[in-house]
Amino acid sequence: MTPDGSHAAEGSDFFAGLPLLANSRDAFDLGQYRKAPDDWQMAVTDIVDSTGAIAKGRHKTVNFVAAMGIAALRNLCAPTRIPFLFGGDGAVVMVPPEYATKARIELARVRGMAERDFGLAMRVGLVAVRELRRLGSDVLVGRYEPTPGNSFGVFLGGGVGLLEDAIRGRGNNELAALADVPIALDDGAAVDLEGLSCRWDTLHSARGAMLTLILQGSAADLGNVHARVAALAGPDAQTRPVRQETLKLRWPPADFMLEVRARRRGGSLILWACRVLIQTLVAQLLFARGRPTGNFDPQRYRAEMVTNTDFCKYDETVCLVIDCSHGAIEAIKTYLEEAAASRSIRYGTHVSPTALMTCLVTSAANSLHVHFVDGGSGGYTSASSSLKSAAKAPSSAKPISRT
Repeated sequence: MTPDGSHAAEGSDFFAGLPLLANSRDAFDLGQYRKAPDDWQMAVTDIVDSTGAIAKGRHKTVNFVAAMGIAALRNLCAPTRIPFLFGGDGAVVMVPPEYATKARIELARVRGMAERDFGLAMRVGLVAVRELRRLGSDVLVGRYEPTPGNSFGVFLGGGVGLLEDAIRGRGNNELAALADVPIALDDGAAVDLEGLSCRWDTLHSARGAMLTLILQGSAADLGNVHARVAALAGPDAQTRPVRQETLKLRWPPADFMLEVRARRRGGSLILWACRVLIQTLVAQLLFARGRPTGNFDPQRYRAEMVTNTDFCKYDETVCLVIDCSHGAIEAIKTYLEEAAASRSIRYGTHVSPTALMTCLVTSAANSLHVHFVDGGSGGYTSASSSLKSAAKAPSSAKPISRT
């Protein structure tokens, strides 16, 4: 049943049939969420010791590897629409039941690839929604779609936090066993990560600094606090971390080898490096030219990048990156201190002059591309470590894989 008592849509069209949430404010309307079908599968990934990796200057690699699970499962299920959520150093993805077996294998391959090609250990887990419900949590899903065809998942019910705790060895042992993805499933076969890239330069603040923020609390409190933070930050169009004037391309891209390793699929590293370098050079020339070429309009694409960024909301947690003046950041921190003292709110912040962006492009010509943003110099990981305690902190509010 849905929150309003109607039955949830079943089958592969579940996510595609959800009401559209056009902006972040809509994500706080509980009536727009629907119960996920019992047989849909929830996957969670988590990079081990992301804090240590970031301290070694590998923040971009952490973000890129975190997005690999999304890219792999999205490509596996294409063209079926599936909900996914990026958490900086982890991800949440849901897949229809007919992909359950293949999804488990793909997750094993992604985990193996993360260690072999990128030197990062990863935890992964996959379990049916019915098991999360049997163990006391629920999974309700919303469809955040800032532009047509570019959807992200937002979640309620506690299922995300329950599964994440389990795969990290801090929760239900039975659930950990059910969600286990055996190492033996990784046969070393190539993972399809087509579309995953990181060609854009570091995003520099246009207003003062990038504020990375994690909020935790009840649904009603979160909506009010988010609205107040947004008002203090300034007009939405000015506080977006991705803006046309901050989008810069360099050639060769600083981290193009991440894309090379992701896309070579067992081929020659040198040959794929040459291929990616040629492709990025062509892209650089097209954007520099600034006029449509065939079906691709670089000006339209850049404009879409500003809006096609993720909004992270799950269970009783909201994560966001906003571009603020230093005065606005101080006002937000003061307000959050007061809110934490007067209501069941916890929060963590991190301030950096930059933000990082990882891209997942299905079709640039057809305006199908989404972009994952994390604050620079630690971003979500650092904000998580600074979470403030509150007298009645919600027990289900756990940040996604930020250790």
